[in-house]
Order: sequence, then C-alpha cells, then structure tokens
Amino acid sequence: MAEKKLPDRTINSIRIKRMVLTGLLFAVVLVLAVVENELQIPVPVPGIKLGLSNIVVMYSLFFVEKKEALLLAVLKALFVFLTRGAVAALLSLCGGLLSVSVMIIFLLIFKEKISYLMISILGAVSHNVGQIIAISFIYTNIFVWAYFPVLLISGIIAGVATSTLLKVTLPALKRLGFKQ
Repeated sequence: MAEKKLPDRTINSIRIKRMVLTGLLFAVVLVLAVVENELQIPVPVPGIKLGLSNIVVMYSLFFVEKKEALLLAVLKALFVFLTRGAVAALLSLCGGLLSVSVMIIFLLIFKEKISYLMISILGAVSHNVGQIIAISFIYTNIFVWAYFPVLLISGIIAGVATSTLLKVTLPALKRLGFKQ
C-alpha cells in the first residue's frame, strides 16, 4: 500500500504550527524559570529547586515531540547563560540534556506502562546527576558526590511535585485546545 504524500502547503503549515507551539512552550519555560528563581523558598540545603520549568519539558515530551523537549532544555540553558553566566548554563545544559535523555529512554523502553510520576522522578534525579557530573569536571579538587544523597532525595521530591503539577494543569491545557 502506497503512503499518501501530503501537499507542501500542508507540511509547511504543520511545521509553522509546531514552531509556534515550541516558541510558546519556551516562553512558559522562561516564565517558570524566572518565577522559580525569584521565589525564595527556604530549604535547608543550598542549590535545591523545584524545577517548575520541567513541567513544560515533560508536556512537550509526552504530547508534542521528543526533539522539542530536547530543544527546550538547550534553549533554557542558553537563557540561563544570558542571565546567570557560564557555570549556571553548563549546569542547566548538562542536567537538562541528561534528564530529557533519560526520560526519552524510559518512555521508549516502557511505552505506556510507565507513569508520569516515575518519568518525572527519573528526570529530576537525572537532572541532579547531570549537574553533579558537570560540577565534578569544573571543580576537580572537591568531592561533590558526597552531596548526591541530598540531591537524590530532593530529586524525588521535585519529581513528585512536578508530576503532580503537570497532572493538575492537563485539564486546563485540554480546555485551551492543547492536545493530550
């Protein structure tokens, strides 16, 4: 059976819609990153964040395209570079790329059998691991892996929180016409 070829106009329309959606998602990533940076949530350990922008990355991963989720992680790191400098950008890039890559791998392996919660926890913990790897290359004279248990626990908590927030926002996104 021969595949139907879509007209060029239709293909261009789809590409434009996807580009606009990715731009909108990136704008939401930026807003959530800024809000999270401005929120001074008291935590007993420095460097712990909730990862609110990961909600958008997960949405993209589940409902748009995996490559758009990777693109959002890279664009966020570029934004971090422009606003907070090279070290923060490297941490964002390493954490973001490892996080999205791990989530993609687990989605490909387990397909529909893995929950948003588990994907979110794996993503959050992987993000922290990516940051530790980057820090261990930057500061070779300190033992940063001693910090891993704290980041593991915080990653689990952040993963639960972002998964819950994604589930809460999905009905509103559906009413706005976003696919699920």
